[in-house]
Amino acid sequence: MATITAEHDFLSARDRFMNAFSEARIDNDIDIVKTCAADVAGSDSERKLAVDQAFRDYIKDLVTNNGSYPDYISVINLSISSVTEGLCSPTTPFLLLSDVFDAVTIKDSNEVFKFVEEKVGTWKSNEFYTAGKNYLLRMCNDLLRRLSKSQDTVFCGRIQLFLARFFPLDEKSGLNLMSQFHLDNVTIFNTDAKEGSLRIEPKDESMDMEEGETSVRTPVDYTLYRKFWAIQDVFRNPTHCYFKDKWRNFSRNTRAVLEAFTSLKLDDIAASKKHASTQTREDKHTFFAKFLTSEKLFDLQLSDPTFRRYILVQFLILFQYLTQTVKFKQPHFQLTDDMTIFIKDTTEKVYNLLKETPPNAEEFCKTIQHCLSREEHWNAWKNEGCPSYVRENPSVDPSPQKAAGARKRSLGEDMESDDPSRKKIDMGNHELTRLWNISGDNMEACKSQERVFQPSMEEFFEEAMEEANPAAQIEDQYKLVHNSNYAWRALRLMARRSPYFFQTMTNTGPPIKTIPAYLELMITKLAKEIPQPAAAAEELKTEEENVDNDELLKGGEEVLEKVAILETEQLDPIVPKLGDNWKTLATELGFTDEEIAGIEDEQSEIKEQGRAMLIKWKDREGDQATKETLSKALQESGLKDIVESVLEATDENDGL
Repeated sequence: MATITAEHDFLSARDRFMNAFSEARIDNDIDIVKTCAADVAGSDSERKLAVDQAFRDYIKDLVTNNGSYPDYISVINLSISSVTEGLCSPTTPFLLLSDVFDAVTIKDSNEVFKFVEEKVGTWKSNEFYTAGKNYLLRMCNDLLRRLSKSQDTVFCGRIQLFLARFFPLDEKSGLNLMSQFHLDNVTIFNTDAKEGSLRIEPKDESMDMEEGETSVRTPVDYTLYRKFWAIQDVFRNPTHCYFKDKWRNFSRNTRAVLEAFTSLKLDDIAASKKHASTQTREDKHTFFAKFLTSEKLFDLQLSDPTFRRYILVQFLILFQYLTQTVKFKQPHFQLTDDMTIFIKDTTEKVYNLLKETPPNAEEFCKTIQHCLSREEHWNAWKNEGCPSYVRENPSVDPSPQKAAGARKRSLGEDMESDDPSRKKIDMGNHELTRLWNISGDNMEACKSQERVFQPSMEEFFEEAMEEANPAAQIEDQYKLVHNSNYAWRALRLMARRSPYFFQTMTNTGPPIKTIPAYLELMITKLAKEIPQPAAAAEELKTEEENVDNDELLKGGEEVLEKVAILETEQLDPIVPKLGDNWKTLATELGFTDEEIAGIEDEQSEIKEQGRAMLIKWKDREGDQATKETLSKALQESGLKDIVESVLEATDENDGL
């Protein structure tokens, strides 16, 4: 009987709230809700729970009965007033918005979101921000997952702008503090020249051309297609540029793409204005959700101004990242002088191409420059640890004010003081502070006989020699030689034992640049002189034989694995199989058009031209002229049928 009575009371209260909301939402009369909430038995928290549930039930009925946009907004406004009056929980308006967005169409969601944008000031107030920020973030993310990037582009942008306005500038979730890249954004294109090779036939454009219009076309082949789309992998992961072989491929591909853009000039919009009267919308916004990489579209893409702008701006973003100081870049990611010159020259070419790309070329170029300059300030702010932009009020200082004219105590007074709180002296350095405060009387501690000792070389360098053993697999940054305190003690010990350790190595290479590199070299030599287990000694000896001392003396740079170099006679089996394709291979190996033309002038026969090209490549590359490099170039050139025969021929000669 009691259960039936409780259920009857609940249904009765629900009906009263429903009627109250229907009447109150029209004029946003909060007094009606107050009266209804006062009739609910229980504590304040129980009344709030009842009002929260009543609001959600009411909005559910509106959605179910095909309510309109004004109906939803009036209920949510009423819930905001109820929160202000303490009648319901601060999360109620956000829960109502989430319920509406989950139930209505995208078209209606667009209208409701306008209300969310207008109320950004309300959401940022102290009463709503803490309780609702996570609900708003989840609601916006759910909306973005529902929307189409190609059809609802503007709506997606409004959501992102709202989040930028709502959350503070230093919100960690939106800063990408670790400078991570979207590595999953892989661009797939055809890498097989045999299947679906690009063959562009000259088009008869006489039907499309108007009087006074001109069109300059250049042949578009598979080589240009492959180089164009290969650049996207570097845009996806800019760290590829710090590897020699990948940077060489990228720079060569970049030159080819920019030369194609330069030769394929785009006509100004003046010609298109003749057709403006037949268009319903001029300068229609175009959006590419994802690049289309079909060979059949490549010729059209090169002639599309919007598509060209996408590629050119990507170049500028990449070059800005490479030249800027980024806090989380690896220390060994450094640009060489040649790379710096290439980036500077190429950036100038890209800006010139942007100024030649209609429509509104000059205005667009200035806008991009402005955006990139703002990005520099943003990056500098992140490098500084994202300090708050909110200035502290100097007038409000909770710390007690020092008496005017009070003299600061000297270090000697602190040392002589009997106050225990002043016994620990801060020397401004963690290690010095630790040493100074080990003993209460440092003068007596320095006279102690326990401090008069000198460790043996075997004992002091035992752990460092174990770390030098490759079997230990200790990463460089965790080795003792990179600890500044250990390095300082090691140098003092070696100076006392023998001046031999500090002799200038004039006959072994350039001077040492870093202390860790010097200690690694000395420890390796000591390990061979100090007796140790046979297995460990053999491993260390093997490691020493594989390390080039010159590389160690240059600053501990990573030693590359040695590979055999191609001999001239090993190139002979390759030449007959190249034929006319030697030019394609030469382009892949980094030869310019002028160099290829020079080889043709020097040699009249095709076979001799291919041989001369390979010999020049071998002489130019030196140690980098390996079987692997040549095989990869053949594969990239679409000459896979030659690769297997090349490998067999070179293996038979034992050249590799």
